[in-house]
This record gives sequence, C-alpha cells and structure tokens, in this order.
Amino acid sequence: MGKTLNIAPITRIEGHASVAVHLDDTGNVSDARLHVLSLRGFEQFVLGRPVEEVSRIVTRICGICPWQHHLAANKAADECLGLELPPTGRKLRELCQMMAYIPDKILHFYFLAAPDFVLGPDADYSVRNVVGIVGANPELAKKVVHMRYKAQMMLEKFAGKVIHPIAGVVGGFSKPLKEEERKEILEGIQELKEFSLFTIKFAREEVFPKYLDAVKVLGVFPSGYLGTVRPSDGALELYDGELRLMDQNGEYDQFKYSEYMNYIGEHTEPWSYLKFPYAKKWGALKLDENDPVGVYRANTLARINVCDRMATPLAQEELDIFRKEFGRPTHLTLLYHWARLIELVQASERAEELLNDPEITGREIRCQDIQPRAGEGVGCVEAARGTLLHHFKTDENGFVTMANMIVGTTHNNAPMNLSVRQAAKAVIKDGKYDQGLLNRVEMAIRAYDP
Repeated sequence: MGKTLNIAPITRIEGHASVAVHLDDTGNVSDARLHVLSLRGFEQFVLGRPVEEVSRIVTRICGICPWQHHLAANKAADECLGLELPPTGRKLRELCQMMAYIPDKILHFYFLAAPDFVLGPDADYSVRNVVGIVGANPELAKKVVHMRYKAQMMLEKFAGKVIHPIAGVVGGFSKPLKEEERKEILEGIQELKEFSLFTIKFAREEVFPKYLDAVKVLGVFPSGYLGTVRPSDGALELYDGELRLMDQNGEYDQFKYSEYMNYIGEHTEPWSYLKFPYAKKWGALKLDENDPVGVYRANTLARINVCDRMATPLAQEELDIFRKEFGRPTHLTLLYHWARLIELVQASERAEELLNDPEITGREIRCQDIQPRAGEGVGCVEAARGTLLHHFKTDENGFVTMANMIVGTTHNNAPMNLSVRQAAKAVIKDGKYDQGLLNRVEMAIRAYDP
C-alpha cells in the first residue's frame, strides 16, 4: 500500500512551505508537491488606497526583500501619475537596491545553503545549520556576520530603515546623499566588494567542485528563463531595463514591463495558495518534468542564462568562467548558488559605480509637480528571489482600483514543484529513504531561495 512522506516545514528557506512525497505500492515516487502554506492577499489590501501609500504597505509582503517591493511599487506609482524622475532620484533608488542585494546574497549562501555543502547533505540535522557552520569555521563565520551586519547598517544609516523602508517616494527619493555619507558608504562598499570576490573564489575552488555529482542530478529538468536585461547590450540589470523570456533552447522574446501580460499567464491549482505563472506563447502550462510546457524560471540562474553579459567587469570575468564550464542556457538547478555569487559581485561593483557618479549627491531628488490622476503603471525590479512585478490602476483621485503582483517565488512555483518531483524520484527508490535523502529533496528547493 502506498504512503505519503511529509517534509514539514522546509528548513533554511526564506518563506514557509512543506513537501508531500507520494509513494506507490512499490515504494517508488508517484508524485511530489510543494505546498505553500500562507495566503498573502496584498492585491486586495491595497485597493482603495492612495497609490503613494502602496510602497509603504507592500514592504510587509516579505521581511527579506522589502526594498524590492518598495521600489517596484514606487515605479508603478510613478507611471500611474505620469512622472519622470530626476536622474539623482533614480540613482539613489538604484543604490538602495544594490545595498539591499548584498546582505541578502551573503545571508543565503553562508547561512541557508552552505550547511549542505560545507557540512554535507548527510550530516545530522542537529548540526546541519548555521551553528554547525560556526563550529566548522569560526573565523569565517565571524567575518560573515560582520560583513552582513555592516551592509545592513550602512543602508539603515542612510535610508532610515532596512526593513519596511519609507525612503523611496512617488516621484523620486525622500532625502539627498551628503558627501560625508557618500565617502563612508563607499569605503564600506569597497570592503564588501573584496568580500564578494573572496566568497565566489572560495565557493568556486573549495566548495562547489566537491558536489558536482549532486549538481548534475538533483532537481534537473529543461525549462525557460525570465530576467531583466539592459536594452542597449543585453547586460544583466537588477533595477531597470526590459524583460527577456528565453525558451529552453536559448531563443527569446524581449519586451517592456508594461507588456508582461502578453507573454505571461497565471494558472491556479486547488492544492496551492500560490499562483502558477507560465509562458503563454509556449502553450498551456504542463506540470511534467519530462515535458514542461510553458514552464520558465526566475531568480539568479535565470538572469545569468538570459543575459548576454554582466554589467560590470569583475562579474563578467566570473560569468566567463561559469559559461565555459556549463554553457548557456544551463538547466542544472543547484547552479543557482553559483549564479547568486556572480550577482553578488555585480551588485557590489554597481554600488561602487553609483557612489562614484557625481550626480549621486545632487539635490534634485524628486519631481516637483505631482498631481493625482487616473492612470496605469507596471513597476518591475529584480528581487533576490526573481523578477518582481507590481501592476496598478488608479482613478482620477489617485486611488488604486486594480492591483496585480507577481513576486519572484511565484514565478518559480511551477519549476520548484518539478524540481521537487525530479529530486524525489532520483533519490527515493523501493521505499528506502532517510533524513539525508529527504534533505536532498529540500536542497532542490533551497536553490531557488524561496
């Protein structure tokens, strides 16, 4: 008689979820599903609110990436009200995006992913965690905590809040960057850039090579990819650009944020609160890891796959190494971790570029004439967990009449389910399983950093 294995909760992820692995009478996997346990409802919460308030409300969606929700909502509100930001206001927003990205990447690699690679997927769960990492390498752990704290506190000191930010405002930014602040932040960013380069070298040479066998089998299936690129040269963009939707063979469509509904549909299933976005052009969504019609992925590996190049020189050097080893596009799910560190390097470099830009300390930071009106806007940034879309409509008084949001983890709902099923089938055979094998199923999810 068949049975169900429940993995609940999934550990070392940003959100809350569980997995149900269904075994048939022979003890082999017949199905596996990722269950998202929470209903957000923010698309309803913001209805009837002044559009300028939304950027302060949606930060509650996620405590790990509130800045990305804050910025995407502000960009959508700008469009609703027909505003063109002054260059300094735009650059201050992008600087905060980069500064928020850096500690997020450090958190995921060292605290959430590293226990699987440093301590090993079969290590006892009582030590396969951040405490185990501290015990294995206390000096490195101390450095990691210091660098993440430094990154967070720099952002807080300048923008006022790391969590639930309010510094971005409709039409620009709420405060200028003083020269003494610029110098202090620049010094910290340069230190973080060096730490980013150390981290990717350490991972590339000491960590990932030991687990290439697992990389080649866990959660692997062919899919499409979604990410933001710079229109002029196809470089990876994290704050502003155009969306590129690539199929599993490397062919792609590129389009403006406002056109997303022409390319992306939204499907629902009765067993999940989370929507299932899919690529309309490729056909109706098919949740089959062997024939995944309509399925695309977002987040770090997706962005590395869709871009033609990185936007900064040191990150480009790392992309060259990555592509020489794995090609483009690559469908190996655990490579999300490697791609994440390439992005860490770019975020550090881009923050340094912005801080050296003379316009960053300008005093014209916000549009002067802001009036409510009926309008429509789509704001998009690349959140750490994937492409983040905020779509609003307003009435003549500037109140929200329609809201749609597709967050990074939502884009990855279908691929995470397929990765879970593929990983479960790969490691659970004839009814034999243990905590180490079940952890490998979790590893397929952790790669997406949901």
